[in-house]
Amino acid sequence: MKKSLILILALVMSVSMLLAGCGEKKDDTKTPDTGDTNTEDNKTDDKDDAKTEGPLKVVLLINGNLGDKSFFDSSKAGMDLIQQKYGDKVETETIEMTYDETKWEPALQDVSDKDYDIIIVGTYQMSEYLEDIAVDHKDKKYIIFDSTVNYEEYDLDNVYSIGYKQNEGSFLAGVLATRITTSDMEGINADKKIGFIGGMENNVINDFLVGYIQGALYADPDTKVASSYIGDFSDVAKAKEMSLAQFKQAGVDIGFNVAGQAGLGQIDAALEAGKYVIGVDSDQAALFADEKEKSDLILTSVLKRVDQSLLRAIDMHLEGTLPYGSAESLGFKEKAIDIVDTNTNVSAEIMEELAEVEQKIVDGEIEVKTAFKMTQDELTEYINSVK
Repeated sequence: MKKSLILILALVMSVSMLLAGCGEKKDDTKTPDTGDTNTEDNKTDDKDDAKTEGPLKVVLLINGNLGDKSFFDSSKAGMDLIQQKYGDKVETETIEMTYDETKWEPALQDVSDKDYDIIIVGTYQMSEYLEDIAVDHKDKKYIIFDSTVNYEEYDLDNVYSIGYKQNEGSFLAGVLATRITTSDMEGINADKKIGFIGGMENNVINDFLVGYIQGALYADPDTKVASSYIGDFSDVAKAKEMSLAQFKQAGVDIGFNVAGQAGLGQIDAALEAGKYVIGVDSDQAALFADEKEKSDLILTSVLKRVDQSLLRAIDMHLEGTLPYGSAESLGFKEKAIDIVDTNTNVSAEIMEELAEVEQKIVDGEIEVKTAFKMTQDELTEYINSVK
């Protein structure tokens, strides 16, 4: 009996010691007390503070691909300018969403859920996606270029819209094209005919065309303008086909391409037909510097300075002056529109005239028409009047 009692007592003491040991092991794994009284909420605040003190994170979503030697390349150049100017103070990233429209909304949603501070998108094709997503991400700032959002219907005080007075730049293109088609340059026929190739028919592209027509008529009221729309901004082959029809069948001497990557087809057509081209959005002659036969045919490019307008926006954001919740339209005065003057095939006399016309536009002496203030009937009548 005593032996049994002794065994029972020994067993109880062993279990007690085991339990005590387990308790001590658990206590040893606790986070050491360093004197920091922060709660989990305080730790979260610390992360927020670190984010505020860290670099500004800016992402550009391209609803297409780089390499268009036009619009999207110009936006990427803007990101490069931002990075060069601000160095470690800003982190930039560019994401190509391709031309597959099914990828655009998910990509915008994805970056909105991440830790970017400013999200940049462009073109009217992104407006509706931005309206739906920006309202649910008030902690983010958004910039949309070459389009705007519906501020009246949606609470979008975190979105800044950049529009461009592309009609001002294309007015000069119209003047130049008319001077070329009435010149004695090689390949020029006796007809006063110039061409225009647009990507898709929308207000922005129509605004280019309206300014182009007005500039042409300003230079010579008898000028005729052939215009065609591709239906997208990527079909290079279709742009070439349409441009060849203008050059070879309609008697056009010089064309203006406002079609993004597709517009490269007009340059190919001009090379084949021995005609001339006005580029857009980037200095397309410089981009073809290694293909002299092409670059010589690109007499100028109308620059929608997406690059400079994005740099301007980030400058103003950092200064605290960017007017989120509103749209601005930028033109010659804001250096957001420009025209290239480096092709030696264009006479100094013509370039001097263009500089004078530009100044008249800035000073308000010339009021450039805009498609944004025309009804569809007025626009159609204006385009048909020069066919």
